[in-house]
Amino acid sequence: MKKHIVIAGGGIGGMISALYLKKAGHDVTLVEKKERLGGRLAFVREKGYKIDEGPTIVLLPDMLKGIVQEVGIDDTSLDLLQLDPLYTIQYQDGTSYTKYYDLERQLEEIRRVFPKEDESFLAFMEEMTERFQKGQQAFLEKSFHEKRTFFTKDNMKILMKLKAYRTVQSALKKYFSDERLRDAYALQTLYVGGNPYEASAIYSLVSYSEHAHGIYYLKGGYASLVDILEKQLMAVGVNVKRNETVEQFEFEGKRAVRANIGGQSVEADAFVINGDYPAALKQLGLQEQDRRKYIPSSGCVMVYLGLNRVYQDAPVHQFFMGKQFDQHMKEVFQSKTVPQDPSFYTFNPSIIDPSLAPKGSSVLYMLIPVPSGQHINWAEETDFVEEMIDRLEKRGFPQLRESIVWKKVRTPNDSMRDGLFEGGSFGLAPNLFQSGVFRPQVKVPETENLYAVGASVHPGGGVPIVMQSAKLMASVLLKDLNERKEVKRSG
Repeated sequence: MKKHIVIAGGGIGGMISALYLKKAGHDVTLVEKKERLGGRLAFVREKGYKIDEGPTIVLLPDMLKGIVQEVGIDDTSLDLLQLDPLYTIQYQDGTSYTKYYDLERQLEEIRRVFPKEDESFLAFMEEMTERFQKGQQAFLEKSFHEKRTFFTKDNMKILMKLKAYRTVQSALKKYFSDERLRDAYALQTLYVGGNPYEASAIYSLVSYSEHAHGIYYLKGGYASLVDILEKQLMAVGVNVKRNETVEQFEFEGKRAVRANIGGQSVEADAFVINGDYPAALKQLGLQEQDRRKYIPSSGCVMVYLGLNRVYQDAPVHQFFMGKQFDQHMKEVFQSKTVPQDPSFYTFNPSIIDPSLAPKGSSVLYMLIPVPSGQHINWAEETDFVEEMIDRLEKRGFPQLRESIVWKKVRTPNDSMRDGLFEGGSFGLAPNLFQSGVFRPQVKVPETENLYAVGASVHPGGGVPIVMQSAKLMASVLLKDLNERKEVKRSG
């Protein structure tokens, strides 16, 4: 029997959810408060330039392509370019370390920069191969909305194997003796807004995956994925409502029966929330559905630049490390103060994609991890941004200032205004007790037909992982609909 499902939020999670549910034969209404779909996957556009506003590093290509195929899109529509080298890390002492997909080149680079650490790297990759396979099957591909499905003997064994009780940094001490090399395989925790000195060692699998599965670039920018998904939404007949907001739900007992959409009462058989989970629940008046006190991920200051030149010798992706990475992490996650000597990331895509800027010009993106929260007024921290541009010019992009055509800055204050919990850029922090069964699940507690998807929902942040959460959510929702149908028939 065809049912009606309303999805509140047209981010990547909401779009993929809509496509799965429509494919299953149901009527789907997707409600987005803005004119455009895609959520955090968006472009900054200015004067004929464009650059990704949010995610830039494409990981887990097989998961990404697999889900796109499952919702009816030919994966050849994704023009993915594999990067090798992956990226370069610049240290304050002048050391430069490049990561490669090709194993032999990687071993040569380790021997060049970190003599005697090559065997340790091979041990790391060998042990992580088995752990990744088991971890993906046990945790990424399963929902734990029924908690008993998590606390099994097999899962506990896998968690012990993954050293989930240790932090990323402490787990890496087993493999690498040089602190700089440990930092090189711990900083990936920041991809999901986590502190490598606190996040579970499970997240060491991210740095492993870069080597094992590669890093990719989506031609036209990562946000081009939104256009591909939107085209499919239109093709299959999903009802997309733009510039409208789901304001509240009406319940009969534990069952949501209607949503208030732009002043109109709309009935549906199931409802999906695609927003930053804690903030979305609060906005909808549903805090009582989940009474936990959550910890946000890190925030980011992002600087977007349009340049009148192209830095052909600079890699697509680079990380510039501060003198003390651990001190930077303390400032971001503990003292929550403006960092004094932060590590930062740069994205220089025009060297592989000239479509992003006028001829002879380029775009450049700098991301600096900073504290989440509203206690820092970033509008008053203009010196911080200017100093970071000076550091960028000095350490990797000479004559940068004289090349700038335009500049835009995004801070945690902007993220809060856009509905991200505490201004965190990556959803909830990926610490141990906000991972797996301890993270919000795809079914909202104390409800019969209210579901959730997004970076703050299991299995977590990152575009392919959010898409996976949509797949898990759709599976649970469809199973619930089927069981309710069977109950009605037997009655």
